[in-house]
Amino acid sequence: MLEPSQSSIRQQQHPLIRQLADIILTSWQEYLDLSPYELPEGLGYVEGKLEGEKLVIENRCYQTPQFRKMHLELAKVGKNLDILHCVMFPNPEYALPMFGCDIVAGRGEVSAAIADLSPTNPERTLPQAYQTALQALPNPQFSQPRDLPVWGDIFSEFCLFIRPTTPEEDSQFLDRVKQFLKIHCQQATRSQPVPPQQKALHFAGQYNYCTQQQKNDKTRRVLEKAFGHEWADKYMTLVLFDLPELPTEEKAEC
Repeated sequence: MLEPSQSSIRQQQHPLIRQLADIILTSWQEYLDLSPYELPEGLGYVEGKLEGEKLVIENRCYQTPQFRKMHLELAKVGKNLDILHCVMFPNPEYALPMFGCDIVAGRGEVSAAIADLSPTNPERTLPQAYQTALQALPNPQFSQPRDLPVWGDIFSEFCLFIRPTTPEEDSQFLDRVKQFLKIHCQQATRSQPVPPQQKALHFAGQYNYCTQQQKNDKTRRVLEKAFGHEWADKYMTLVLFDLPELPTEEKAEC
């Protein structure tokens, strides 16, 4: 597992990515009791080629009693593409949503920035404590909101998906994500394990989230071009969106 000071690419990435990575790691360390999470061998740090440019992927992963996996990925393709990807996968014994955020920056400009707390319950609504806390936050306006993908029904009403165009909008996005993380981590540490029947429902919700995210054709195409179809599929299913083990009857429903 790479510690922040050891990262070979983060200081070369877009400033918004560097700042968001700092916020994520600082929030995790401030609010949660972290322990290492081991990725499959050879998938923590990866180098390849994409259309003649060097592609580097660095992953940091942790776990806590409430989260089975907390994943921060930084990727860089030559000087033209920087990516941040982060997901916090709850332990299904806890009735928690999925935190996720991504930034894509090309040629020095951010084309996409998204952050959400996505429900895992059957009603696809956030717990009331989350709704109350999120509704109390300032509601910044952005000049270029973006449309969610066709599989985006996994996201909540509080999902923020934009193309930031000014330093002020960069700051507003970072502040919003910082508040998402604070609320999420604080709610997680206060939560208690749910009964077994509810655990199965949250397994199913997380399974659906991961399955829908694996439909992200843009990510898959980049990985396939650089590493081939088999490797891309392995990375998508074992690192980016690994699926929890569901009971047989729950698999049939997903």
